Amino acid sequence: MRHLHLDPFAGISGDMTVAALRDLGVEESVFQKALASLPIPLPACRFERGDRGGITGWRFCVDGQDGHAKPTVAYRKLEGEKPPNPAILLHGHAHVHGRDHAEIIALLEHSGLDADVKRRALAVFQRIAVAEGAIHGVPPETVGFHEVGAEDSIADIVAACAGFVSLKPETVSCGSLIEGTGTIHCAHGSFPLPAPATLAILKGIPFRQVEEPWEHITPTGAALVAEFATNFGPMPGMTVSAIGYGLGSRQTPKRPNALRLIFGTTETGTDSQDEVVELCCNLDDLTPEHAASALDTILTAGALDATLTPTVMKKGRSGWILEVHCAPDRADLLSTLILRHTTAFGIRRHAMQRLILDRHHRTVETPYGSISVKVGLLGGKVIQQSPEFSSCSEAATKYGVPVHTVHGAALRAL
Repeated sequence: MRHLHLDPFAGISGDMTVAALRDLGVEESVFQKALASLPIPLPACRFERGDRGGITGWRFCVDGQDGHAKPTVAYRKLEGEKPPNPAILLHGHAHVHGRDHAEIIALLEHSGLDADVKRRALAVFQRIAVAEGAIHGVPPETVGFHEVGAEDSIADIVAACAGFVSLKPETVSCGSLIEGTGTIHCAHGSFPLPAPATLAILKGIPFRQVEEPWEHITPTGAALVAEFATNFGPMPGMTVSAIGYGLGSRQTPKRPNALRLIFGTTETGTDSQDEVVELCCNLDDLTPEHAASALDTILTAGALDATLTPTVMKKGRSGWILEVHCAPDRADLLSTLILRHTTAFGIRRHAMQRLILDRHHRTVETPYGSISVKVGLLGGKVIQQSPEFSSCSEAATKYGVPVHTVHGAALRAL
C-alpha cells in the first residue's frame, strides 16, 4: 500500500508541510492550480531552495504586503529582555487580516478547488474552529480567525491539502511530535507554548515538550496532522521510494528547522482491525433541517460515520436516533459537538472493534473526466469498488448531466 510517514523531528507548520510535499515530488503546478482556484487575490507564493543545519530542501513563501515573506514568530522572555512589539502577531506582521469561520467556509465552497481538496481544507479549518470555539466558549461556526484567517495561512492549508490529495497515500502515519517552551504572541495576547489552539487540536495525539525557546508546532501544522494521520509512532516497515524536506523560516540550533516526509509502500495484510467508539442518543425535538445541519458538522469534524434513523419515541412522538462512529481520540470532541448542535441532554458511548477492508483510492477515466473510486481489498483481492459521490457530483455539474450518468460511466470504466 502507498504509505506516507510524517517525521516532525523539529515540529510541523503549514508552510513546512507544503514545502516537504514539493520536495517529495509533488509538482509545483499542483499547488499553484489550487491557489489560483480561490476566489480571492493572494500574495505571491513561491518555492525557494535553501538549507537548515546542512539539510537542503524547499521553502514555501507567501509574500507579505511589504514584499517580504512573513516568518512565524515565537518568543521566550529571558531575564533582562524586553518583550516584542505587541503589534507583532503569530505570523510576524503588524496587520494580519482575519476572517471568521463562516467566511472561510464560503470562500472554499465558492472556489474552483477539486472536490477532495475542498473537503479536506474545510475539515482542517473545522478542526481549528472547534478548538478555538472550545477555548473561547463559542460555537465553532462563530469563531473569528485572526492569524489562521489571513491569506498566508489560507494558502498554506489549501496548498497542503492539494499536495496530500495529489500524492494519494492510502495510509498516513506520524512520528513523535515535539513542541518548544516559552511564550507565543498572537492576536489575543501572550500564551505559554503550546499555543492554546495547538494544544486543543492535539488532544489525543502524543507529543512532548523540549527545552527550546520557540514554537515548533503551529495550529495549522497540528490540524494537518490531525486530519491526515491515522497512526502515531515509529515509521512502519516500508520500502522507501521518496524523501522530502520542507524548511521552516528560522535557523535554529540543536536541530534543523525542517520537516521530513517519507513515502513508500507497505505490505497489504489479509485484513485490518481497529478500535472505534460509538456515540448514540435519541432526539425528539429536533427539526429535520437542524438534524441535517448537525450531521454535516459531525462528519466534517472527523467522524468515521454518522447516521440519523427516524423512530417513534414515548407518547407516540416522532424522533431520531443519532449514531456516530469515531476514533477513540475524537470521542470527546464529537460528544461536545453533538451536545452543542442537537437537543441531546446526554450521550451513550460504547467502545468496540471493527473489522475493515484494506482500502485505497484510484481514478478511472470517463467521458466526464477523471473520477475517484474507493477500492476495498480482502486478503489482497479486490472485493469492493465504489465511485466517490463527490467526484461524480463535481463532474456532473461541470458537464451538465445527472450524477447517476457519471456514476454509471465510472462503473463501466472499472
